[in-house]
Amino acid sequence: MNSVLEMWEGFVRATEAAAIAASSWRGKGDGKAADGAAVEAMRSALNDLPMDGRIAIGEGERDEAPMLWIGEKLGAFVGKESAFGVDIAVDPLECTNNCALNRPNSIAVLAAAPRDTLLHAPDTYMDKLASSSLLSGEVSLDASPSANVESAADVLNVPMHEVRVTVLNRPRHSDLIGELRDCGVSLTLIDDGDISAAIEAVRGDETDLLLGIGAAPEGVISAVASIALDGVFEGRLTFRDDADRERTSSMLPDVDLGKVWDKNDLCTGDDAIFVATGVCEGYLPGVSSSDEGYMTHSEVLATADGSERHLSTFHPRV
Repeated sequence: MNSVLEMWEGFVRATEAAAIAASSWRGKGDGKAADGAAVEAMRSALNDLPMDGRIAIGEGERDEAPMLWIGEKLGAFVGKESAFGVDIAVDPLECTNNCALNRPNSIAVLAAAPRDTLLHAPDTYMDKLASSSLLSGEVSLDASPSANVESAADVLNVPMHEVRVTVLNRPRHSDLIGELRDCGVSLTLIDDGDISAAIEAVRGDETDLLLGIGAAPEGVISAVASIALDGVFEGRLTFRDDADRERTSSMLPDVDLGKVWDKNDLCTGDDAIFVATGVCEGYLPGVSSSDEGYMTHSEVLATADGSERHLSTFHPRV
């Protein structure tokens, strides 16, 4: 194969495997065990694919993540001459805490693209903005939150108190939340799950804007979904400490670390896919089980042609 889109079924098998593995830990209060099960299952499935794969951004660095660490090679053709090179941005269990508590929007998710077309960076943080195409050119991370809300209200032809904004509920967002409340917006605070929230903003379904700082791997994954859905996504890397900044600088030596990355900077190719499978109910239906097997529900979004695939799959117990 020489196209990521041609491989979509294999990548779905990887997110399905991760979702099924994590689902056995729903509501048991052990997010680490759920994440570990998802990581192991996804890694095994990815290693079966006919590719020379690499984790471009994901679980962390090798000394922090035993599997799916940034730079890890995966696939049946690793190191083989003329093998198709693939970069993967991965979150085997988005919303780990939600899975542990059996709350909505826990998903197994990844983005894949040809080698060197996804941002290859440490597992740092990213300030993010996502919206539908209606706000393209009207909102930006270079503008203040209140200016973005004003622009959104003007374009959507609604009063500011009807502009719907989603933000991760974190202490680091106290100033952002305060400014948004001063604007009178319809504000939704979420505990986890900014990939799901970004997709909702891009589609304009449940929210108009996603704002705030979350993990960088989820930002890259969200950017691929945004390209496929013709939405708006911007990200700016942020750092927990000087060591975090230094690691990022070593991986991106010729890059202005303060730049705003557009979706097409985070994914520079035109053959990328976003793949997600629901673990808990929410953005996607969660895994259901019976004595006979498991039912999964997945979504595949392709940047090459804007296609959307929605799959419900039964997996017999083995």
